[in-house]
Amino acid sequence: MAIVRGLPKFDGRSTFKTWSYRVATNACLDEVRRRSRRPLSVAEFADEASSEQSVGDALGVRMEIDHALEQIPEEFRLPVLLRDVGGLDYAEIAETLAIPPGTVRSRIARGRKHLSDILGNQSVS
Repeated sequence: MAIVRGLPKFDGRSTFKTWSYRVATNACLDEVRRRSRRPLSVAEFADEASSEQSVGDALGVRMEIDHALEQIPEEFRLPVLLRDVGGLDYAEIAETLAIPPGTVRSRIARGRKHLSDILGNQSVS
């Protein structure tokens, strides 16, 4: 919806694909901020899950990952999310964040290292 509402603001300075990724990224960040102010309650989460066992497992993993992501600096968090969750390639992330592709690679590596350290894993791929 944000893309449709923002169409009148599209000025053509970048490709439509890049612009739409940026709009979608901003919408996702807004949603993350909203959710951090009002986290999903266990009861609400349980309504969406199929069994009590999966609720506990899913909630625990979700909370652990969310907590770890909150701890890494935004300059590393955004590229990791765009790559690992959004599926963007390095060039698309570079264009979206207006940084060089080499910087994207290093920030993703550093962000994954932060996550690995926080989660206590040997490696995060």
